[in-house]
Amino acid sequence: MRTLLAAIMLVFPMVLLGDDPHSHHQHGEPDLGNIGKASLSTSCNEAAQKEIDRSVALMHSFWYAEAEKGFRKAATADAECGMAWWGVAMSNLHPLWAPPTPNELKTGADAALKARETGAKTPREKAYIEAINTFYGDAGSKDHRTRMHAYEKAMAKLETDHPDDREAAIFHALALIGISQPTDKTYANQKKAAAILNRILPQEPEHPGVAHYLIHSFDYPELAELALPAARVYAKLAPGSPHALHMPSHIFVRLGLWDESVSSNLASAQKARDYVAQTMPGVASFDELHAVDYLVYAYLQKGNVDEAKKLVELARGVTKIDNANFAAAYAVGAVPGRFTLEQNNWKDASILTPPSAIPWEKFPYAEANIHFARGIGAARSEQLQVAQEAAAKLATIRKALLDAKDAYWADQVEIQRLSVEAWLRHAKGEKEEALKLMRSAADLESSTEKHPVTPGAILPARELLAEMLLESGDRESAAAEITRVLRDAPKRRRAEALLARANGG
Repeated sequence: MRTLLAAIMLVFPMVLLGDDPHSHHQHGEPDLGNIGKASLSTSCNEAAQKEIDRSVALMHSFWYAEAEKGFRKAATADAECGMAWWGVAMSNLHPLWAPPTPNELKTGADAALKARETGAKTPREKAYIEAINTFYGDAGSKDHRTRMHAYEKAMAKLETDHPDDREAAIFHALALIGISQPTDKTYANQKKAAAILNRILPQEPEHPGVAHYLIHSFDYPELAELALPAARVYAKLAPGSPHALHMPSHIFVRLGLWDESVSSNLASAQKARDYVAQTMPGVASFDELHAVDYLVYAYLQKGNVDEAKKLVELARGVTKIDNANFAAAYAVGAVPGRFTLEQNNWKDASILTPPSAIPWEKFPYAEANIHFARGIGAARSEQLQVAQEAAAKLATIRKALLDAKDAYWADQVEIQRLSVEAWLRHAKGEKEEALKLMRSAADLESSTEKHPVTPGAILPARELLAEMLLESGDRESAAAEITRVLRDAPKRRRAEALLARANGG
């Protein structure tokens, strides 16, 4: 890890001295600005190749919708370009997001088959096409994770067979991060990905994907400092991308750098607004909502409640979203709960309800955030029936996630259910059982990792445990628990206040 950090710090400052890549704006289309440089050589004609390179750069900053448009233009420019259809299929596979929706799965599978049917002129291009077909080809018989593992193996072989193809290596690194287990505290796949990216970094210092995926590789409390150089450079490589502007804040949050997180997400939100103003006037941007969740979190840690409140009202006023995807759903569900619970505003939390802008049946884990906030707020304002209803709703959501074989989000919802149930028992005077449940929630939370979609838990379970211990008069144990919270989430304002109480302040 020290070697990786040294290499990153040597290479990234060079980027700041170079000229920005030129904008790829085309007449009659929204001006995306500078989205960075990438090059995936193919046997397609010149017009198609230009679109492929631009679209690959867009993909590396997760601008999948715009990338798909570009790949389709490449297919129009060269009817014999199978790699254009490979790109359409790749644009519907989001390794670090949620699994493809049914529509995305169908679009991607159709494109992967079209790529195979169209063909390619080189064995290397054929390998790309076959790799993406390993993901989509068994969609009817194998689950998402199994197919992601098959895709990663195919990309590993492609990287080995074509060692001079840097894009193959970068896409393989992304696949490794995509199959990493949230319960693996050794971060084995993430470190493998970082090693690949570190090897490419000196040759591709301005590549947006290298910086982006290094951030994801190190987006964990124990590793976050290693990504700080990449975080401070990535936005400069692709300032036209809302996600590139936002992504550095993942590391800023991990390190408690609140001012930098605010700056990062303000820039991202503005870029997202500018984009939808050109493409879908009057509609909210999912990228902006994602940035808003991180902004509310950072403002609350800074004690800037007024700015946080403005953003809560913005999120509440959303009626239509450009892409009502999992990131938008998570933000809309998390922001009001985060705002009320972080301030111990139990009564306001207890009356939260799911807004109508989101199709919640598609994102039950995002809806769970609302019921968690309502349940904690109700239990702590002596509205026991409301708290019981919230706990029951969380149990229902968890069962649905288990039935869908979504173990990760089922566990996250179980952490929330246990927490609500614990404070409900506490309110009933069942103090011993309450602490037992709260410890179970905290231990389950510690056994996993937060999802990249969120800056952090609405309220960390171990923080809630420390607070319960404080209310039970056990200051020493409370201080020990809150110290663990601050180790993983440094400079959390509410946690620091609890620690001061535990220490007699």
